Amino acid sequence: MSRLAYIFFVANLLLLGTSVRSDILTVERGSNLQAVIDHASDGDTLHLGLKSFEARPTRFVESLCGNCLDPQTEVTASYGFIIKDKGLVIVGADRQLTRLVTKAGYGIYLENADGTVIRNLTITGGIRDDDGNATDAGIVVRRSRVTIEQVNIRDNDDRSADSTVVVGIGGIFGREGAEMTIHNCTIVNSGWDGIALYRGATAYVSDCLIKDGRGVGIGVTWDAYCVAYRNEVTGFWKGIGSFGTSTVIAANNLVHDNLGWGMVGTGQSTLEATNNVIHHNGNCGVAPWSTESHGRFVNNIITQNGWRDQWVCPCVGVWNYGDWAKWVFRNNIVWGNEAGEYEDIWDQTDINSNLKADPMFIGEDDFHLLPESPAIHTGDSTIFNLDGSRSHIGLYGGPRSDR
Repeated sequence: MSRLAYIFFVANLLLLGTSVRSDILTVERGSNLQAVIDHASDGDTLHLGLKSFEARPTRFVESLCGNCLDPQTEVTASYGFIIKDKGLVIVGADRQLTRLVTKAGYGIYLENADGTVIRNLTITGGIRDDDGNATDAGIVVRRSRVTIEQVNIRDNDDRSADSTVVVGIGGIFGREGAEMTIHNCTIVNSGWDGIALYRGATAYVSDCLIKDGRGVGIGVTWDAYCVAYRNEVTGFWKGIGSFGTSTVIAANNLVHDNLGWGMVGTGQSTLEATNNVIHHNGNCGVAPWSTESHGRFVNNIITQNGWRDQWVCPCVGVWNYGDWAKWVFRNNIVWGNEAGEYEDIWDQTDINSNLKADPMFIGEDDFHLLPESPAIHTGDSTIFNLDGSRSHIGLYGGPRSDR
């Protein structure tokens, strides 16, 4: 055997000796799902049957706080299920009928769980922790690369009548070192934010329905980073917001019927908002909300906001409570807002190709455009439709925008 052939032979033996075998575990009977998770090895797949899996909640103390001014603040919390120091693929047999009832603040808690996938099931039944600093949510992720898809997170709205804690239970929260892909999920009836990202978290959120909660639909703070693409956010106190030094890229989202504002950039954050529809929110549509925030609003339709008494901002389409010079605002339609289109800035109509005109949606709940809409082919000249023509303003302009 030649020396080169011998080297390849030894190398192949080493590779075979260190290969990782992944098992598929089917969980149809029994009630202790956590025992199966503990037994599984890194890379294993768990197929969950048509049943409810009820957690046996565990209390624990975190040495780091996700959303405190001092991150080195101890927090007492609880988890229902935990995946730690390994990655698992967990797949339900049916999105509605495979149910994880968590009975805890952190429903599914993932830490050092790179490669974990959670798919095709429902997460529900959370119970709010008494410590107001606990970042309670249906799924809480730390130091993990995780995919969450086709998951219903619903009815996590527990609030003790005797508790002084204001915050509730959210949908999906990213903590230190979380890298999340969240696709085609439904987050409904939460006790706090739909999706929240804290220190060092990143997320790509697409094609999700985020509905009915007490906080922000998508809230991104500290130094977190989020791409929010083609989501519907409705029924929250506030829609999509960038806070702290975070960065939010929000494109082709429908943000409607929230109680306060639709989209806001505040703190020292960056907000890039393109081709969104911000419609019928209780107060203002969009707002730069600090002198240090910056970004751009391009190709958006901002309509019929301001249906309730003034609360967090005036009942207008666009409110400037920051430094307008730090924002690019062009090729938007701002129309039909209760107390006017703009406040604390000059009227932007016919400036930088902004329009004041009925966008002519197809129907009350259908935000496609009629053929005669003024939004057709009047978007930013650097953004193109799939056929190469100049983009439309609104949800269905720009590449990959058709739903």
